[in-house]
Amino acid sequence: MDFITILKAVILGIVEGLTEFAPVSSTGHMIIVDDMLLQSNEFLGKYVANTFKIVIQLGSILAVVVIFRNRFIELLGLKNFRGGASTSKGSKQLKLTHVLVGLLPAGVLGLLFEDFIDEHLFSLETVLIGLVVGAVLMIAADLFGPKEPKMQSVDQMTYKQAFSIGLIQCLSLWPGFSRSGSTISGGVLLGMSHRAAADFTFIMAVPIMVGASGLSLLKNWQYFTIEALPFFAAGFITSFIFALLSIKFFLQLINKIKLVPFAVYRIVLALVIYLVYF
Repeated sequence: MDFITILKAVILGIVEGLTEFAPVSSTGHMIIVDDMLLQSNEFLGKYVANTFKIVIQLGSILAVVVIFRNRFIELLGLKNFRGGASTSKGSKQLKLTHVLVGLLPAGVLGLLFEDFIDEHLFSLETVLIGLVVGAVLMIAADLFGPKEPKMQSVDQMTYKQAFSIGLIQCLSLWPGFSRSGSTISGGVLLGMSHRAAADFTFIMAVPIMVGASGLSLLKNWQYFTIEALPFFAAGFITSFIFALLSIKFFLQLINKIKLVPFAVYRIVLALVIYLVYF
């Protein structure tokens, strides 16, 4: 596999790592970059290219696990979470059951409509629609969400709120809508701070992405050939590194600038691509 091919893997890994957990749609950006510039389907084949995109998502997931490692250890009951909200007896605390309740709606719909989504929704046109409609939701969240939210920590979440955010997350099954964009918007509309909503979004993303990616990898295992492994490895490592950097930066930024700047970016991006590509 030549240098140019590996460079394309690195570019897609950078795009995935930078956008997976920002509310701008990583899937949308990968489709845009791939369709307009790289065209990985031509040199890899459709199914190998789709498998590659799953592999680099796992790199981003690993970055979340590293950043939230103490929180995941706590959720699994291995030790008390250190830092953040108190975990003393009687205090509120995010539990694994909150995460599972939040995962349920999108998990069920994703399994039911996986083939339909793969066949019909992974196109530049559908991504542009998702970018714009998702941006409208984000603007609405900033306009109509509470100015001084009472829920500053994810540990204050109720099961009803977790399930409601899970329902809103179903919108992200449409490529371009953005998982983090939909769930952070939903959390803000339900009375959470932007940071608390982002924390829950990232924590909830790990099991659902591992599950979805794992099923896809099992179905496409035959495409892991010796020739393709350097391409997969380059994308995975690059995605992990850039996701690690972007998540830390995003968590420091989100309470300050909120969602509107990301929404404006999405609308401008969709408009530019429409004018250039269509």
